[in-house]
Formats: sequence, structure tokens, C-alpha cells
Amino acid sequence: MIPDLPINQSGSLVLVGAGPGDPELLTLKAVRVLKSADVVLYDDLVSDEILKFLPENAVRVHVGKRGGKPSCKQSEICDMAIAYALQGKRVIRLKGGDPMIFGRADEELRAAEAANIPVEIVSGVTAAFGAAASLKLSLTKRGIARKLQFVTAHSRGGKLPSDLDFTALVDKTATTCIYMGISTLPPLVASLRAFGMSADTPVIIVENATCENETIIQATLETILEQTACISLKGPCLIILGEAMRKRI
Repeated sequence: MIPDLPINQSGSLVLVGAGPGDPELLTLKAVRVLKSADVVLYDDLVSDEILKFLPENAVRVHVGKRGGKPSCKQSEICDMAIAYALQGKRVIRLKGGDPMIFGRADEELRAAEAANIPVEIVSGVTAAFGAAASLKLSLTKRGIARKLQFVTAHSRGGKLPSDLDFTALVDKTATTCIYMGISTLPPLVASLRAFGMSADTPVIIVENATCENETIIQATLETILEQTACISLKGPCLIILGEAMRKRI
């Protein structure tokens, strides 16, 4: 419940990337900004260790959004952030990964601009970069992978997006990082095969990238469904596919 306080235009909004999970991957700027918070609206994927950087008197509001579970609507999050900022608060919108990659930052930026609220963005390490570091596999490789592409395999309705460019996704010179793709993995694999991707293309799934409970599943396009059939993946997962993910010999 937002307290009913007089409107004060001195408030501000900062979108902060909390990184993929490991608190040591927070940037120095992110830590400094967190320590200045009056109010923090934080995602489901933000750990308690990261929240320890907040001032003791900061208002903490969990606004986590997880597919298939009850959660705040994006419009509610925007309204809450603006309401607090108009009360003169320094509002931190704390997001997992980087705010500008599948973080709905555009909607929050437009809401702040419409209310004439000053807004700042603090970059974070996105899950793909954290996962690549854990795997010790470069996402780009000279002569093998000259293109890196990020896509989401989860539409608003929870299905595989109908407008995915599979011609680009099956490009042999690309490494593709797929966010939010576990629930749509079977139709995704079927579409990749239909568009000509080789059955032996390396596919790696990283659950809870950079965290202590990180899980790595290494497979191929042909075997990935079988290898995940009996595994319950409950944490955030990233799917990486392409020749760059083939283990060094």
C-alpha cells in the first residue's frame, strides 16, 4: 500500500540491473545506487544477498513476475514507481540481468517520461554473459560464430512467438541465446529442425546461471528434449545453441 503523501517533484526513478544472480557481478555503480534508495521495487530473481546493499529504512516491494504464477501486472508496477517518485522518493526498479534486455524497461521509461520523472539506467550483466563465463565457452568464435542473437521464446500468451525469424535462428554462423524458452522447448526444437538446423547442433541449457545452484545441461538439438524430459527445471533458464557451444577438443 502506497502511503498518501503530498506530491513532491524532487523524486526520481532508476532502473538497475542486478545481474544474473551472483551478487559479486553487481557493478560498482549499481551498489552505489542501491545504497541511496528510498524505495526499491524488485524482481523475483533478485537474491537476498543483493537486497542487503539497501539501506535498512528503504521500503522494499516485491513485484516479481513469473510465468504461470500470480504476479503484479506491468501497469501496476509502473503506477507504483511513479506514485512513489511523485512523493519525492528515490525509487529503484531492481531487475534481474540487464534492464534493457527483455526487462520491459521501455514501458517503465515511457511512464516516467509521461509523469516528468527524472530517470536513470544502470546496466547489469545479462544472463547470457554470466552463463558463457560459467561454461568457459565464448559466445563468438573467429571463423565459427560471427553473429550473436538474443531472442525470447515466450509470447504474451505463453506460447512460442509466431513471428520468430527461424531463417536467422538456424544460421550456422550465429550463436543464439534464448530467454524464457523452457515451456516452449518442444515446438521450438521442432521448428528449428523444420527450418534445417542440423540435429547435431550443440544446445546448452543453463539454469540459475552464476548462482550456487546453477545447473548445466549439455546436449544436441536431437537429444535435448530427451535429456530434459525427466528433469524439473524450476529456476530461470537460458538456452544457448550454435557451433560456438561445441566443447573444445
